[in-house]
Amino acid sequence: MNEQGMSQNGWIESPERNADGSSLTALDVKITDLFPGVTVRKDLVNKVKGNALVPSYVLEFLLSAYATNTDQASIESGVDRVRAILANNYVHREEANLIQSKIREKGSHRIIDRVQVALNEKTDLYEATFSNLGISQVIVDPSLVKAYPKLLVTGIWCMCQIGYAYSGDPREVPWQLLQLKPVQMSRDDRENYMQQRSQFTDSEWIDLLMQSIGFNPDLFSERAKLLHLVRMVPFVERNYNLVELGPKGTGKSHIYSEFSPHGMLISGGEVTVAKLFVNNSNGHLGLVGYWDTVAFDEFAGKAKKAGRDLVDIMKNYMANKSFSRGVETFQGEASMVFVGNTSHNVPYMLKNSDLFEELPNQYHDPAFLDRVHFYLPGWEFEQIRSEMFTSGFGFVVDYLAEILHNLRDVDYSDRFEKSFELSSTLSTRDKDGIKKTFSGLMKLIYPDGNATSEQMEPLLRCAIEGRKRVKDQLCRIDSTMEEVEFTYKRVSDGEVVAVQTLEELDYPQLYWRGRVAENSEDEGEAESSVAGDAAAIAGNEGEACAPEHAINALPVARQQETATMTPVERLAAKADGKQRELVENQRGITYFGLFGPYLAGAKKVVIEDAYVRKPYQLRNLAEFLEMLLRCKNTDEDVAVHLVTGHNEPEFVDAQLNGLNELASTFSQLGVNLTYEFRDTLHDRSITSDTGWEILPGRGLDIFQKFVDGDWLNPLLRHQQLRRVKECKVTYRRISEK
Repeated sequence: MNEQGMSQNGWIESPERNADGSSLTALDVKITDLFPGVTVRKDLVNKVKGNALVPSYVLEFLLSAYATNTDQASIESGVDRVRAILANNYVHREEANLIQSKIREKGSHRIIDRVQVALNEKTDLYEATFSNLGISQVIVDPSLVKAYPKLLVTGIWCMCQIGYAYSGDPREVPWQLLQLKPVQMSRDDRENYMQQRSQFTDSEWIDLLMQSIGFNPDLFSERAKLLHLVRMVPFVERNYNLVELGPKGTGKSHIYSEFSPHGMLISGGEVTVAKLFVNNSNGHLGLVGYWDTVAFDEFAGKAKKAGRDLVDIMKNYMANKSFSRGVETFQGEASMVFVGNTSHNVPYMLKNSDLFEELPNQYHDPAFLDRVHFYLPGWEFEQIRSEMFTSGFGFVVDYLAEILHNLRDVDYSDRFEKSFELSSTLSTRDKDGIKKTFSGLMKLIYPDGNATSEQMEPLLRCAIEGRKRVKDQLCRIDSTMEEVEFTYKRVSDGEVVAVQTLEELDYPQLYWRGRVAENSEDEGEAESSVAGDAAAIAGNEGEACAPEHAINALPVARQQETATMTPVERLAAKADGKQRELVENQRGITYFGLFGPYLAGAKKVVIEDAYVRKPYQLRNLAEFLEMLLRCKNTDEDVAVHLVTGHNEPEFVDAQLNGLNELASTFSQLGVNLTYEFRDTLHDRSITSDTGWEILPGRGLDIFQKFVDGDWLNPLLRHQQLRRVKECKVTYRRISEK
């Protein structure tokens, strides 16, 4: 449950519980009711995995057969059955000799192993190699190879019945493949999938997808969820090129190794032209001919080398969906994903190089990078913690992977064109990148392709932002690259909307290195920000607390004006009555910057906010009062009256104690807090005798969740380091009401 006592999808938590006391949410009930037989409780995977080095989709395949019921007793019975199967049939490499002996003594035995097949040209027979069992040259019926061609590439996980029949001829292999069944759901259930999608709201469906990849949606913002879904676009969109660079431990490669049997994760340094594209010696297609997604793990690293022929053929494939090694031209549908770790934070990269700085030199090439459709900002993903994983129900990943595989046949890239027009300055590659990302997100969230303009707009903005991140860095790397306008026009009202990246909003002077940021008031502020003083962190509040060298950087007229004003007067002079829009996940936002200019010098402030009840909400109020301390004249008091709700019984005592403690503490500092309760309150506002009324869309609750019980966490002390929620703050003169 989230902090409002409801799941983020809007469903009130169900009182239904499992036998072990764990809660079963209303969304879980809905998932299992509408998708029987293809859902699984996601925390069960770790319970049964043990030390078996087997992909999650293999385990979920087994769990979907034996533990799909919501009844705890049935689940426990199913888990025990799967554990028994793994114990008896999964082959550990160190036990290979024991399993071989068991097959010999019993005559046959069922195993779970990774199987790879190759054609023996001398005997004209297909022969299988079993990765963990350690046996090879096992004869395979050609019909199996025809049915499952990926056996010929890097192999697939299978359940096999292996027999043993020794003939006395040392030239014959005694091992026999009696039965083979890939651990993969092959049925196309799209019709039912789309029909049941209509039973879910948008937020419920996104939460279902989040739970399906193993995460607790309540712990992620709406933007974070959308970025996680972008990781899935390569599975649902053909020939999609994605780059994700960011800190270690954020799960960049996990989804490409564990999510789908249609994806292949390889080390960036272990691929050859023959393995990836085509082997000229035998004409066999490489990975791009068989897999939906080929992901390069640990792709970053300036010291890594790659052959020029590999880079050239990769560039041609990423642009034209085809490749040739001088013999013939082949077509491929595989999406390409490049993931790697960064060594520096974002402001360092923006100041000293570019956001692609970690790529090997051969790939730090404008011609290669221009073929990337989306740059996923890995620094926006939190490091994976145990509490992020869900214990709720989601799709068996193999079922979802098969749905996404079949949805690659449809194209929704033009669905937004009746409602929105992209800027005519965008290049063909810019538009292709935007359209492919949009199409992929549509297939994930609206698989039938039907969505309103209001539903499509956030997806379009996300798609534009990801391509803009690529293009803006290209303009840094290649001075001949022409800048374009990443804007779109709403057909309904003709309004042109500009899209910005979060890095651009967080570090405008660094992002537009060498130029004054569009939102800077003057060059002096830009220079002081780049220099790293308080203004760089606090954003638009910097002038009020700027050090002397920052003031000296201002034009002469501004220097004289600023020097004669008190800090409060300088702050109040900035109030301009504009509406501010906070972007999801944006940093650099503080109460001081949002409210300070309008409350500077106030003697009376009234706050109306129905949700000042829980500990984190009381913390928000405390920080607001601290902000007022900075804005008031030291020799004057300010009266603050709070109107809030009081109708959650479990928080009544804590709310009263907290408010009384705040009133007592701040009264000694000249901020006199009083409060009243009004349970019919809905709107949020801040009114001051300075003549301003502020309408914050979320009240004081603008920051996303963070671990606030740890005093070592700098987010506890510095608001500007926190991520914010998407909202609007409107300022207006009271006389204009």
